[in-house]
Amino acid sequence: MLAAGGLGAVVLLSWLYLWLSASGMDHAAMDMAPMPRATSAGAFGLTFMMWTIMMAAMMLPSAAPAILLYGTLVRKHTAAGKVLPAVSRFVAGYLLVWTAFSLAATVLQTALEYAALLTPDMATASTRLGALALIAAGVYQLTPLKAACLGKCRNPLQFFITRWRDGHHGALKMGLEHGAYCVGCCWAIMLLLFVAGVMNLVWVALITAFVFIEKVFPGARLITLGASAALIASGLFLLLRI
Repeated sequence: MLAAGGLGAVVLLSWLYLWLSASGMDHAAMDMAPMPRATSAGAFGLTFMMWTIMMAAMMLPSAAPAILLYGTLVRKHTAAGKVLPAVSRFVAGYLLVWTAFSLAATVLQTALEYAALLTPDMATASTRLGALALIAAGVYQLTPLKAACLGKCRNPLQFFITRWRDGHHGALKMGLEHGAYCVGCCWAIMLLLFVAGVMNLVWVALITAFVFIEKVFPGARLITLGASAALIASGLFLLLRI
């Protein structure tokens, strides 16, 4: 219960931060103020923080089954007289991997800004680049690597049975490994944030919902295939309009 409450609080606070940030960007646009860019040290740090919090908001809901299962294991072992590392240790490892992804995304955003390939809304200014990103994400949905990583994310019990590590370092390593599988599953979808705008909260919410459905709901293969077809078709449609 404590793990669920803490997880919910982190997710809610992360989404609140995103909403306030998006609202601030809207007001800045209305006032015709220049949008902050990630091309200075301070702006880079703020952009990195934004990505880190955004990944927590987007990925923790779909990681909830694994996190809550680990919490259940902690409670059962405690009742049996064996103390396992706290849930926070596992979650820390998981978020550490997504923090590394956030750093890579911040570097990519900085490079796109230097190349004048981002709009003030932090969406790609190149229709061709956006179309290719959609097609690439759709193709990745069909790869064996995507299927393998998604399988690990969808079966937390099997993950803990086959990848269990004892001790505090073990809990951290399990979090790191589970996070790595999630990055392997979702990195291409996450980069689609650049297509409609990194701070477009409707787009962010849709991607979050898709990731959650793909990882938690039955029929993952059909969901993945449907998403692949939609992404590739959308990319081809954009290319044909150029």
